[in-house]
Amino acid sequence: MNVNRVKQILSSSADIMVKYNGASVWIDQLNEDGRTATVHLRGPLEERTTVEISELIEE
Repeated sequence: MNVNRVKQILSSSADIMVKYNGASVWIDQLNEDGRTATVHLRGPLEERTTVEISELIEE
């Protein structure tokens, strides 16, 4: 995924499916470095992690 698409997803009110390592995630924010984003798994666990945006896949 690229930085522009991450920004579009963050500003959208739609429920856009994004996966990281095969797991569905929510994108919480694009980080200041422009290469990484903070995400958390969809579901009851809200543990956040920082990932490379290039590793995010839109379904």
